[in-house]
Amino acid sequence: MNTYIQETEQEAREAIAEQEGPIAKSIEKRTAKLPSDLFLWGAGAAMLASLAFEVIGMRRSERRRVLGRSVARSASQPLAGFVGMWVPSLLLLGVYNKIVKVAGSDRVTP
Repeated sequence: MNTYIQETEQEAREAIAEQEGPIAKSIEKRTAKLPSDLFLWGAGAAMLASLAFEVIGMRRSERRRVLGRSVARSASQPLAGFVGMWVPSLLLLGVYNKIVKVAGSDRVTP
Protein backbone atom coordinates (compact mmCIF):
# COMPACT_ATOMS: atom_id res chain seq x y z
CA MET A 1 0.00 0.00 0.00
CA ASN A 2 1.12 3.50 -0.77
CA THR A 3 0.90 5.55 2.43
CA TYR A 4 1.50 8.81 0.55
CA ILE A 5 -1.72 8.37 -1.43
CA GLN A 6 -3.64 7.49 1.72
CA GLU A 7 -2.30 10.57 3.52
CA THR A 8 -3.16 12.78 0.55
CA GLU A 9 -6.70 11.40 0.41
CA GLN A 10 -7.11 11.93 4.14
CA GLU A 11 -5.87 15.53 3.85
CA ALA A 12 -8.33 16.12 1.00
CA ARG A 13 -11.22 14.78 3.10
CA GLU A 14 -10.20 16.99 6.03
CA ALA A 15 -9.95 20.03 3.76
CA ILE A 16 -13.41 19.40 2.36
CA ALA A 17 -14.81 19.06 5.88
CA GLU A 18 -13.29 22.40 6.85
CA GLN A 19 -14.62 24.50 3.97
CA GLU A 20 -14.50 28.27 4.12
CA GLY A 21 -17.62 30.38 4.01
CA PRO A 22 -18.70 32.28 0.89
CA ILE A 23 -17.25 35.59 2.11
CA ALA A 24 -13.83 34.06 2.84
CA LYS A 25 -13.81 32.33 -0.56
CA SER A 26 -14.63 35.61 -2.28
CA ILE A 27 -11.84 37.43 -0.44
CA GLU A 28 -9.37 34.65 -1.24
CA LYS A 29 -10.24 34.68 -4.94
CA ARG A 30 -9.67 38.44 -5.15
CA THR A 31 -6.49 38.57 -3.08
CA ALA A 32 -4.94 35.62 -4.94
CA LYS A 33 -5.03 37.72 -8.12
CA LEU A 34 -2.82 40.43 -6.57
CA PRO A 35 0.94 40.09 -6.98
CA SER A 36 2.81 39.54 -3.72
CA ASP A 37 5.28 42.31 -4.58
CA LEU A 38 2.47 44.85 -4.40
CA PHE A 39 2.33 44.64 -0.61
CA LEU A 40 6.12 44.75 -0.24
CA TRP A 41 6.41 47.83 -2.43
CA GLY A 42 3.47 49.42 -0.62
CA ALA A 43 5.16 48.89 2.75
CA GLY A 44 8.41 50.37 1.42
CA ALA A 45 6.56 53.38 0.04
CA ALA A 46 4.81 53.88 3.39
CA MET A 47 8.17 53.81 5.19
CA LEU A 48 9.63 56.39 2.82
CA ALA A 49 6.53 58.60 3.07
CA SER A 50 6.63 58.40 6.86
CA LEU A 51 10.30 59.38 6.86
CA ALA A 52 9.59 62.28 4.49
CA PHE A 53 6.74 63.58 6.67
CA GLU A 54 8.93 63.29 9.78
CA VAL A 55 11.80 65.22 8.15
CA ILE A 56 9.41 67.90 6.88
CA GLY A 57 7.96 68.27 10.37
CA MET A 58 11.43 68.49 11.94
CA ARG A 59 12.50 71.20 9.51
CA ARG A 60 9.36 73.23 10.16
CA SER A 61 9.77 73.03 13.93
CA GLU A 62 13.50 73.89 13.62
CA ARG A 63 12.68 76.93 11.49
CA ARG A 64 10.13 78.09 14.07
CA ARG A 65 12.72 77.79 16.85
CA VAL A 66 15.16 79.98 14.89
CA LEU A 67 12.50 82.64 14.34
CA GLY A 68 11.68 82.67 18.07
CA ARG A 69 8.14 81.38 17.76
CA SER A 70 6.70 78.81 20.10
CA VAL A 71 7.42 75.29 18.97
CA ALA A 72 4.26 73.31 18.31
CA ARG A 73 3.99 69.98 16.58
CA SER A 74 3.71 70.41 12.87
CA ALA A 75 0.77 68.82 11.06
CA SER A 76 3.15 66.53 9.17
CA GLN A 77 4.54 64.87 12.32
CA PRO A 78 1.32 63.07 13.34
CA LEU A 79 0.86 62.22 9.67
CA ALA A 80 4.29 60.57 9.71
CA GLY A 81 3.20 58.30 12.56
CA PHE A 82 -0.10 57.49 10.87
CA VAL A 83 1.53 56.53 7.58
CA GLY A 84 4.25 54.62 9.43
CA MET A 85 1.62 52.41 11.06
CA TRP A 86 0.59 51.14 7.62
CA VAL A 87 3.86 49.23 7.21
CA PRO A 88 3.11 46.20 9.45
CA SER A 89 -0.45 46.00 8.14
CA LEU A 90 0.71 45.92 4.53
CA LEU A 91 3.34 43.30 5.29
CA LEU A 92 0.77 41.16 7.10
CA LEU A 93 -1.58 41.43 4.12
CA GLY A 94 1.31 40.29 1.92
CA VAL A 95 1.81 37.22 4.12
CA TYR A 96 -1.94 36.49 3.97
CA ASN A 97 -1.84 36.87 0.19
CA LYS A 98 1.03 34.37 -0.05
CA ILE A 99 -0.73 31.87 2.21
CA VAL A 100 -3.91 32.13 0.14
CA LYS A 101 -1.94 31.44 -3.03
CA VAL A 102 -0.13 28.44 -1.57
CA ALA A 103 -2.72 26.87 0.71
CA GLY A 104 -6.04 28.58 0.02
CA SER A 105 -9.38 26.86 0.31
CA ASP A 106 -9.67 26.70 -3.48
CA ARG A 107 -6.95 24.01 -3.65
CA VAL A 108 -9.46 21.28 -2.77
CA THR A 109 -12.99 21.57 -4.05
CA PRO A 110 -15.79 19.20 -3.04
